[in-house]
Amino acid sequence: MLLTPLPDSPAVSYVMPVLNEEGYLETAVRTILAQDYTGAKEIVLALGPSRDRTDEIARRLAAEDPRVRLVANPERDIPAGLNRAIASSRHPVVVRVDAHSELTPDYTRLGIAALRREGAANVGGVMRAAGDGPVQRAIARGYNSPFGLGGGAYHGDGAPGPAESAYLGIFRREALEAVRGYDPEILRGEDWELNLRLRRAGYAVWFEPALGVTYWPRASLGDLARQFFATGTWRAVLVRRYGRANPWRFFVPGALVLGIAAGLVGLLLLALGVLPWASGWPLLLAPAAGYLLGVAFAVIRIPDQRGARDRLLTAATLVTMHLSWGAGFLRGLLLGGGRVVDRSRV
Repeated sequence: MLLTPLPDSPAVSYVMPVLNEEGYLETAVRTILAQDYTGAKEIVLALGPSRDRTDEIARRLAAEDPRVRLVANPERDIPAGLNRAIASSRHPVVVRVDAHSELTPDYTRLGIAALRREGAANVGGVMRAAGDGPVQRAIARGYNSPFGLGGGAYHGDGAPGPAESAYLGIFRREALEAVRGYDPEILRGEDWELNLRLRRAGYAVWFEPALGVTYWPRASLGDLARQFFATGTWRAVLVRRYGRANPWRFFVPGALVLGIAAGLVGLLLLALGVLPWASGWPLLLAPAAGYLLGVAFAVIRIPDQRGARDRLLTAATLVTMHLSWGAGFLRGLLLGGGRVVDRSRV
């Protein structure tokens, strides 16, 4: 679908949902204000009911710079906050940002150039996860590796081209309004769902690897498990809603959890004498054994590890990602999303 031509330096609205981000919010906002882009800018922060100093920091930033504005997001959910920020913003280009992200200085300039060159409705770049301690660095390694998240172009250095989805996103407002923004009923995976509707409406979604974003993931395996369980649950909701439009990779972690669980139940029945030992117990061990071998192979291949501790943390990260996501996916297939949300930032 054709979009109206962009001027040379269109004004930009940055929209950011915020909840309990006292350690990251100011840096994220400063990287936006430091963009080497000559067009007008505004930043709209959608403030959820934080329990830390986030609101105080946001109010100070808004008082220091009139380009920073605040709106309330009482629902606390990300899609609702994004929609409130977009509705309160006014410029023709809308850039989604995250309080845990830091944009490279040329992000806006290169992204708008790609929007204009490709006639796209949305452009996204590469997410580079980073960590500040042994556990967070291990989690970042999982994010940055195809053995961890896998599949999405924005986790690697692929070639520019049409994309299934985009990390964060630099949007044409008219396209966002045409598809009515984010779906407030999709509490995780909202980016993929929005980009699917954009593509189905005839708009182009473009991957531009020259765009870089630093992302600071969860810093504990417990928080990672909560995040990935919620993500898996809502991916299953997308499968229930959109069926074959979903990539096959969405199903792999759920199949893994089923295989391991079936093997363990079978072994328990053997131990209780319900099943005879001649019934093929090595086959019951195969899913778990094969998975552990796969994790060991991944740990060998993933770079930037120093010593046995890093490798153990990398292995623990991969297992947490895969099994939490898979368990959430099975829950979502059976029961839907309900009120399963990511509380790891709370």
